[in-house]
Amino acid sequence: MIKRTAEGIILFRKPKRLEIRVLTDKIVNVFITDKEEKRKDTIAVEKKSYPSVNFEVKEENGKLFISTKSLDIEVDMETLFITFKDKKGNIINEDYKEVVIEDSEVKCYKRLREEHFYGFGEKAGYLDKKGEKLEMWNTDEFMTHNQTTKLLYESYPFFIGMNKTHVYGIFFDNSFRSFFNMGEESEEYYYFGAYGGQMNYYFIYGDDIKEVVENYTYITGRIELPPLWALGNQQSRYSYTPQERVIEIAKTFRKKDIPCDVIYLDIDYMEGYRVFTWNKETFKDYRKMLKELNDMGFKVVTIVDPGVKRDYDYFVYREGIEKDYFVKDKYGITYVGKVWPGEACFPDFLQERVRNWWAEKIGNFIRDGISGIWNDMNEPAVFETPTKTMPEDNIHVLDGERITHREAHNLYANYMALATKEGLLRERPNDRPFILSRAAFAGIQRYAAIWTGDNRSIYEHLLMMMPMLMNIGLSGQPFAGADVGGFEGDCNEELFIRWIEAAVFTPFLRVHSAIGTKDQEPWSFGKRAEDISRKFIKIRYELLPYIYDLFYEAYRKGYPIMRPLVFEYQKDENTHNIYDEFMLGENLLVAPVYLPSKERREVYLPEGIWYDYFNGDVYEGGKYYLVDAPIDKIPVFVKEGAILVKQKPLSYIEEEEIEEKIVEIYNGEKGKYLHYEDDGKTLNYKKGNYNLFNIEFDYHEGEVNIKFEKLHFGYKGGAKKYRFVLKNFNGVRRVIVNGREVENYEIYIS
Repeated sequence: MIKRTAEGIILFRKPKRLEIRVLTDKIVNVFITDKEEKRKDTIAVEKKSYPSVNFEVKEENGKLFISTKSLDIEVDMETLFITFKDKKGNIINEDYKEVVIEDSEVKCYKRLREEHFYGFGEKAGYLDKKGEKLEMWNTDEFMTHNQTTKLLYESYPFFIGMNKTHVYGIFFDNSFRSFFNMGEESEEYYYFGAYGGQMNYYFIYGDDIKEVVENYTYITGRIELPPLWALGNQQSRYSYTPQERVIEIAKTFRKKDIPCDVIYLDIDYMEGYRVFTWNKETFKDYRKMLKELNDMGFKVVTIVDPGVKRDYDYFVYREGIEKDYFVKDKYGITYVGKVWPGEACFPDFLQERVRNWWAEKIGNFIRDGISGIWNDMNEPAVFETPTKTMPEDNIHVLDGERITHREAHNLYANYMALATKEGLLRERPNDRPFILSRAAFAGIQRYAAIWTGDNRSIYEHLLMMMPMLMNIGLSGQPFAGADVGGFEGDCNEELFIRWIEAAVFTPFLRVHSAIGTKDQEPWSFGKRAEDISRKFIKIRYELLPYIYDLFYEAYRKGYPIMRPLVFEYQKDENTHNIYDEFMLGENLLVAPVYLPSKERREVYLPEGIWYDYFNGDVYEGGKYYLVDAPIDKIPVFVKEGAILVKQKPLSYIEEEEIEEKIVEIYNGEKGKYLHYEDDGKTLNYKKGNYNLFNIEFDYHEGEVNIKFEKLHFGYKGGAKKYRFVLKNFNGVRRVIVNGREVENYEIYIS
């Protein structure tokens, strides 16, 4: 029996029911069940309704055909096998076996082709996951991560499949512990599934990887623009204490002229690890400390864990018990687990009323001058248990329905981040909230930035940072970083230098280190490390307009900021497995040094002409090069025709208004660039208070013709002057800006 719906079809083949929803001409939702149940979307899905799409349905010879402008979908009415084809009849993706629907497991088999697999979020190992077996279950994994580490802090059940002719994505919207066998078991098929829940996935087609990511984030949502200060350099340690030490760190950054915007306070600022409290001995006058830091231009981000200390004299615990806000065990008794404060209870963030309570606590807590919140231990982590978390039969309440922790576990961090965001906005309704989260599920980009957890001070983790952050970016989360220098273990001078050189080009830049390890500030390793750190951090601050433009692109399209080369050069097979180079946007290629005692490294440059960012040397693309990389330099290249918008580096982002920006134009026949600016602080950009400029140039017979036009001009506080700098041009006779020949290459904005 077939039933036509407004969005697609429902096909009954007892005992199974197949629902296909055509959401766009390239996005199709597939839901298969053998129960009388409705499809359940997780918090990952932001898009709840879609504009109507034209599609045709016909039945012929035991098959059902659904046709959109871009896809032909073929369903075998006996087996319920689904085949996705392009409009020329070429197979993009097809089922290999019948879908498994059981109480304890759901599983979908797909035919394995000659393809690469990217995405999957935070996973150890290399960029391409073909031949690997992966699982999604948020885990506080403190042991040293390596290629065999399967479970980490975040879960993104999304991947991109790419072969020579097609690229597609599959988002498996199931929050139970899920698994993905990408050809590890067989050369003929791959499969994905979960130990519970529904077989509910989205097939996402695109002309290239860029469109697949854009279509995926159309479903799961995109990042909002962060406060501009969150793109600056950030310094953290477990823990900076007492408050005099915090002030000393801040003053040293300013004295040594090393740009820094944020200082973090880890768990030791609290009274006995009680969240929303201050230690009365070591932070006796925390309000004065916060004011002094703010006066020096530092934002303060404090850690807030979910575990609430079991102590009836403690106001947060008392309120939580009296109002029934905590997670229950299977018998309906408030669950107690051990974390930093000892015995603790855990708010059930899946409940709206609990989130409202937590938001109130957040709002009250930040009033004295806290600028952002750092959510840690939110997998949720629990000590002294073999599973490192609470029992899977614990009870949560979601939309009035009781569910077990098996279903809630991977969602917990997102709901905590949602509560935190609501708290920040409640206190400062027009300020952009900043939240940093360790754990995550798909869709986290709507609420928080993430970092990759407790890494080590080893070169292997400097290398691992690159493919891990690139795959997180391909999974819809563009605002991500790793602890610079490594969290656990003693960093050394050379490793710290090489790490900071690489990390300044990543979306989120924060140095963080563990208790009992050597100090890890830039000056802690001697003058050479201090000078090189200063140099590279200032490079980041110079590039902030360019980096902020990439955040705007992520806000509009969902694109990653830190990208694998294959994202920009998909047709170049040499890029398909490169994991130790990355693109910062489309114009900069970065090739970090990640081995000790190395002063040169191999670099692959894709097609076109490339310029050394530091000395202007010219390289022809499509080739491998052995490039010099002395200790104070890593290979960074700019592609021909690139346009980079820069500014003078400040000690901190809000130190002064930027009156002048520099537009660097690199030699090429032509180039085009969108530059965005706003106040960097408020949500007024959503009301149209921003500027968007189109910058183009062409170069022909010694004449550089530059066009600088306003596409939108709703913010009056932007730069008043743009100065053009020509890079790697030879024999320029004339420069024309907006139709006028100029000598000083400047333009004024009014």
